[in-house]
Amino acid sequence: MTKIDIISGFLGAGKTTLIQKLLKEALAGSQVVLIENEFGEIGIDGGFLKESGIQIREMNSGCICCSLVGDFGASLKEVLSTYHPERILIEPSGVGKLSDVMKAVQDAGLGTEVELNSAVAVVDAAKCKMYLKNFGEFFVNQIEYAGTILLSRTDVASAEKVRQAMELIREHNPKATVITTPLAQLDGKDVLATIEGATDLETELMEQVKAMHEDHDHHHECGHEEHDHHHECGHEEHHHHGEDCTCGCHDHDHHHHDHDHHHDHGHHHADEVFASWGFETPDSYTEEEIRERLDALSREETYGMILRAKGMVPSEDGSWIYFDYVPGESDVRSGRPDVIGKVCVIGSKIREDALEQLFRK
Repeated sequence: MTKIDIISGFLGAGKTTLIQKLLKEALAGSQVVLIENEFGEIGIDGGFLKESGIQIREMNSGCICCSLVGDFGASLKEVLSTYHPERILIEPSGVGKLSDVMKAVQDAGLGTEVELNSAVAVVDAAKCKMYLKNFGEFFVNQIEYAGTILLSRTDVASAEKVRQAMELIREHNPKATVITTPLAQLDGKDVLATIEGATDLETELMEQVKAMHEDHDHHHECGHEEHDHHHECGHEEHHHHGEDCTCGCHDHDHHHHDHDHHHDHGHHHADEVFASWGFETPDSYTEEEIRERLDALSREETYGMILRAKGMVPSEDGSWIYFDYVPGESDVRSGRPDVIGKVCVIGSKIREDALEQLFRK
């Protein structure tokens, strides 16, 4: 199976830096072909990449998203038959529409052994607003169709600029994974894993909570007389069982919810489902701020019954803070940089507005 990854972004946004990092740290030893199209330029980035031993097919006679769509398919087939690569990286022109490049790949008739693996947009955090104003249609298209958006130059842009860029991106693409940590602080393998969707904090936590309750049910089936709580399964709150109780007295068929719509729980009864709330942030915190927030989660009347919380956020001193919470216990420690700050909270009858006020800066 050959994977095709499209790395898009406006000229100067940092596409080449990202590709360099992936080739050196994540794809070393793999058979990789890079297809460049610099909108008529003569292979402007070809030199350093050839030194890496990467096979390059340069197409300099026009934009692959328009006049070269037909030739593009033939070129891809030639690359596949000549090099049999494990992966093809496509770096389209900075002024091309990402949707057109994706369509060109899908329409090329490459067979079942080739998959469009990912579409990435590199966005300069400091210039996001300006590009949106001046190149609206093309810029918005790259954001809308990307599965992962890498915000570049977050180490030199102001916190306010980065926050504005995040808001603009979310306005046009609420689902994409956004990377805000400076590339230099990240390992290329982690970046590739993020692009390929290998990490999902919410899914990981939800599985842990469900497993914990299912394991409890295995030994102590819901509805048995030894409960001594005389309540109907799934219709009382957890805290009736004691502060640290992890009783599984809920209908497990309803524990799942649509992870793409964290705030849409209206079609389930709150006491029949574990709800999740979370957000991603480029903001930094102090260890004391995190500890105060975790301590507050025990206030059930304010936040609901919080069963699990986990996250990793940048610290104000440049390091990263990792944290875990279960009722009655929390752990705060240092960890390696992640692609963006993340917070996830799972519980029963959680109060999202209150959590928003607690964690957001």
